[in-house]
Amino acid sequence: MAVQEKKTARSMWWLLATVLVVELMDLLDSTIVNVAGPALERSLGASPVGLQWVIGGYALTLGAGLVLGGRLGDRYGRRPMFLIGLIGFIAASLLCAIAPNIGLLITFRLVQGVAGAMMLPQGLGILRDNLTPRELTKALAVFGPVLGLGGVLGPVLGGALVDWDLFGLGWRLVFLVNVPVGIAALALSWRLVPRAEQTRTLRVDIVGAVLVAAASALLVFPLNEGQSAGWPLWTWLSLTAAALGYVAFALWQRRVVRLDRAPLVTPSLFGKSAFTVGLVAVALFFGGLIGTQLVLTFFLQIGQGFTAGQAGLGNLPVALGTAVGGGISGGLLAARLGRAVLQAGAVVQFAGIAWLWLALADTTDFTIWHIVPGSVVTGIGAGIVIAAVFNTVLGAVADNEVGSASGVLTAVQSIGGSVGVAIFSTVFFAGEATPSFRNALIIQAVIIALFLLISPLFPHRARPDDPAADVDTPTTAGEVSLHR
Repeated sequence: MAVQEKKTARSMWWLLATVLVVELMDLLDSTIVNVAGPALERSLGASPVGLQWVIGGYALTLGAGLVLGGRLGDRYGRRPMFLIGLIGFIAASLLCAIAPNIGLLITFRLVQGVAGAMMLPQGLGILRDNLTPRELTKALAVFGPVLGLGGVLGPVLGGALVDWDLFGLGWRLVFLVNVPVGIAALALSWRLVPRAEQTRTLRVDIVGAVLVAAASALLVFPLNEGQSAGWPLWTWLSLTAAALGYVAFALWQRRVVRLDRAPLVTPSLFGKSAFTVGLVAVALFFGGLIGTQLVLTFFLQIGQGFTAGQAGLGNLPVALGTAVGGGISGGLLAARLGRAVLQAGAVVQFAGIAWLWLALADTTDFTIWHIVPGSVVTGIGAGIVIAAVFNTVLGAVADNEVGSASGVLTAVQSIGGSVGVAIFSTVFFAGEATPSFRNALIIQAVIIALFLLISPLFPHRARPDDPAADVDTPTTAGEVSLHR
């Protein structure tokens, strides 16, 4: 009996490791190319707009496809979609690595995001389907902190790879590293991920998927192109069309329900003010967080002449602060303070942003130590919020809505990050490096203030029936996919 239990435990950890590697690849690719900007400019002649698309295009297609990816996993099985997404991700990474020009690199990044959207929703679903509640609790205790830290360590790893310049590959290593890691993960996944039942009677809402993808593209495209084009009429028309597209998507979902079909998103969610406010808050928070992290990297490389590796290490204080903040929040504050932990985290983050802004008033003799204290405090505040925000927002929804709500939250987080990249990049490239970075920090402060303003509308506590609610670890962006 003891031998069987040990074998089961070993299998659980191997399955967890396999899923974790795949999810980390996807997560790291959201930020790993942040430090490759100057190298892309030298190698491919990339413009600031091109850099925005390389970085933000991935988040765009990832976010637009996540809900559909989860539904396809329900329809055709999580194992097949997991493997198909992983194969597509490996192939797209290889194509990115050999891209001869910026146009093709952007195209392959968009494809990479689509593959990630097929793969990412399946990982935690596979764990949920194959682990006992006790095993799942143990798995989440590892999953949360690793993914939370992995997301902010992307620039550090990316900078090291660019500076390493193995065989003269430079920035191409940022994408090429996914190939051997992905192949190893594919071999393990083929062997370890069990086959499961499929829901062949489930109809996939293709019209809904097209509507949400089109609306997302219409939103991000003018934000990326508007600054260089001088904000002509078509940019404002595109933004208006994006808003109408999201409205059309919501109306279509209601019609699908009336026809007694399975919608991509449960329409009743949009009737819950707390959940709707939560979506806005998540978009604001992650848009500001990812945008600020990006312009920090730009400032260090373009404004201060840091190498890619040095700029990547410049993100390390934020990463360490995020890990500390997440541990404090998930292990102590969230259970005691409820939604107030979000407000506490935002206030700490605001203090860190203010510290950074003041530290950059004079950069005559700039060293990395000018920004380390403010970066650490900012990271601690961000970590406190990240550890609690998803479970807090999910407290507004009913049991039968949790899966759909989780998918929407994950997608909004990703699209919010893409919008943040577009907006903050536009602000940074509008002027000199240091003043532009300080202007970006002011925008981030405004975003935090808006987050604080609407936070009283959140539910008071995380869902009591949430499997992750009993786990004293941060809830990360990826974890919400568990409920699919």
